Amino acid sequence: MSPEALGKRPPREGLLEVDDLFVSYGPIAALKGVTLSVGQGEVVALIGANGAGKTSTLRAVSGLVKPAKGAVRFKGQALTGLKANQVVAKGLAHAPEGRGIFPNLTVQENLDLGAWLRKDGDAIAGDLEKCFSLFPRLKERRAQLAGTLSGGEQQMLAISRALMSRPTLLLLDEPSLGLAPQVTQTIFRILKDVNAQGMSILLVEQNAHLALGLAHWAYVLETGTLVLQGTGQELLASEAIRKAYLGE
Repeated sequence: MSPEALGKRPPREGLLEVDDLFVSYGPIAALKGVTLSVGQGEVVALIGANGAGKTSTLRAVSGLVKPAKGAVRFKGQALTGLKANQVVAKGLAHAPEGRGIFPNLTVQENLDLGAWLRKDGDAIAGDLEKCFSLFPRLKERRAQLAGTLSGGEQQMLAISRALMSRPTLLLLDEPSLGLAPQVTQTIFRILKDVNAQGMSILLVEQNAHLALGLAHWAYVLETGTLVLQGTGQELLASEAIRKAYLGE
């Protein structure tokens, strides 16, 4: 896909603004000038092949890696240089690839850690019940060690733990990875419901069809560079996208 295919997003003020982001791991350049935005209440998808830089983008936004160059702004405030816990306190939560749960802690204890920075006890209890209403299996297994959950249940826990920080923006990295199709459909149905309640989402997902079907806007990364962007429906209709990512 050629860089000439890159379109431009209409002028807008985003909840999250990533500007000219560069990330390197030693001599390897993972991101080379990535610029993107997420608006309030939007689902924005980031798709691309393995090694394209999708995970590096999320990690740079959430403070897990330090960019070599560029700026990250959230609600108009600079995030660049902040530690990950400081980023969470600003209202941004990251459910990482591989889920990152604590296997030797119970479901309840994992969820409690998601709310670690909060002091509003009554609201925390309310958010816990919201998570249990989204994912009833977690309520059934609240005293169970997280490491004994199925893959799908662990993904539900990872998402719920992120939601327990009461974020304004949720970063999700490969939520369908390793899951059966039926479980994946359940996860995406719940993500649609979460977004409908006002949650903004920046989504990295290997299942491009599902990601683009959910997204209001989407970006395509190739070897650390943005090469295409548009609405989810526009990219679903793109011949180049269908050939490269949808197996058509």
